[in-house]
Amino acid sequence: MSVGDVLVHLGRGARRIGTDAVAGRWRPLPRSLDDVDADTLSVLMDRTVTSVTVIDGDSGTSSRARLALTGEGVPPSVFVKMAAETVATRMLGELGNLADTEVRFYRDLAPGLTGVPRMYGARFDSWTGRFVLVLEDLAAVPCVFPDTLHPIDPDRAALVVELLASLHATFWERPPAWSYTASGDSAAALTGPLLRRSARRLAGRLPVARGRFIDENYRAVAALIDRPPHTVMHGDAHPGNLYFRDGRAGLLDWQAVRRGHPGRELAYTLVTGMATEDRRNAERDLLDVYRRALAAAGGPDLDRDDLWERYRQGALYPYVAALITAGLGGMQAEDVALRGLEHALAALEDLDTVAALRRSL
Repeated sequence: MSVGDVLVHLGRGARRIGTDAVAGRWRPLPRSLDDVDADTLSVLMDRTVTSVTVIDGDSGTSSRARLALTGEGVPPSVFVKMAAETVATRMLGELGNLADTEVRFYRDLAPGLTGVPRMYGARFDSWTGRFVLVLEDLAAVPCVFPDTLHPIDPDRAALVVELLASLHATFWERPPAWSYTASGDSAAALTGPLLRRSARRLAGRLPVARGRFIDENYRAVAALIDRPPHTVMHGDAHPGNLYFRDGRAGLLDWQAVRRGHPGRELAYTLVTGMATEDRRNAERDLLDVYRRALAAAGGPDLDRDDLWERYRQGALYPYVAALITAGLGGMQAEDVALRGLEHALAALEDLDTVAALRRSL
């Protein structure tokens, strides 16, 4: 993906935001959570909603709220996601194609998958970039939500890799045409400069020099770990997007769905999700759990040594994500961001990731 491609994506985002400013009020989708009333939800859910009450809400890369409902055949509450409130955040979402991707996932891929919140309604407006997702309210049912400061243990990590194996087997070597690799993302041309800038900012705090080879050769190494075979990946399966319910794992926030090799996703998930010592002790066994679950779900019987090598190389992915998140700031609480980067830097060293990448270039 070239700088020109980035400019094309930014231009598309600017056109959508401009169209929304001029004519958005006449488009069919609500523009704020205040606009999500009973009539709107009745259309989106194809059910009769008679009342809507806001339980709580917040904003980030999207606007989110829990809503209490009454009506015919409607759940007691739902979780609603919509476009972000600020233009700057919406532009970031346009660069990553987040809204269109998540709506496509729930519409095209989610039916039949396990470990995914139930979807009651989904719409994306290609003219304005606005979207609405009406999902199951997981906060209303007994669920456990981990985070980077409270890592998952090996038993829960096994549940997560089994869930990923089910997803990967379902779409093995047949990802949808609209999906693309992480290295083919419109933001890929910006990643190298962002890595180098972030490394300079954090050089006195953490041993970020371990990743200098990755920073300086990002485009080449990113393409290397994205070589086939491909499947559908969640793309952002860190602890903040995990939940556990009734002894099973689930995944939230499907806005970064990509095609790629499972080594990338497994490395990202285990490195970001587990305490470093637990990961070191359990990762080979967890990859075996994944291989067995993949084959049992109808996927291929992957070679053990090849998957290990792809996993070692794939550890560049949590490093890249964690370094940029910590270096830029504002996307996560600082303690969470720095803890994630500590885990990623430890993995680069443990797995000798740079050497594994150099050997294959």
